[in-house]
Amino acid sequence: MPAPASIRPPFTHESAVAKVRAAEDAWNSRDPERVSLAYTIDSQWRNRDQFLQGRDAIREFLARKWHSELDYRLVKSLWAFSDNRIAVRFQYEYRRDDGSWFRAYGNEQWKFDESGLMRRREASINDVAIADDDRRFHWPAPGPRPADDRGIDAVQ
Repeated sequence: MPAPASIRPPFTHESAVAKVRAAEDAWNSRDPERVSLAYTIDSQWRNRDQFLQGRDAIREFLARKWHSELDYRLVKSLWAFSDNRIAVRFQYEYRRDDGSWFRAYGNEQWKFDESGLMRRREASINDVAIADDDRRFHWPAPGPRPADDRGIDAVQ
């Protein structure tokens, strides 16, 4: 799978799907450095109630996130796209250090520069407590979702 930044606008349906999957795979690595390289140096983020600017702030945010969201597994799905924008919906599951599990549901809007780096990310996310038996994502982590997994399009 190509690195997220190697897929550049203008997007076609095929390249938008590839961009979404490349982003998913990068996030599932739980490597803040790797993930941060997909964003412009001055990228602007809204993540829930937090506003971030810049690759360094993004990298620090991700390090904190994956320190507290253990056993993180993410699935993204293309919702819509245009020349340099993509909208996705996603779900991810994680465990807190007390053993409680959560599934996060959300939507993101992405805007890219001409080199394929994300200039802006807007994320709205809601967490729902789940029982261990209700988990959907069981592949080895960190690591990519298996290619034959149908993702969130197969579930509610």
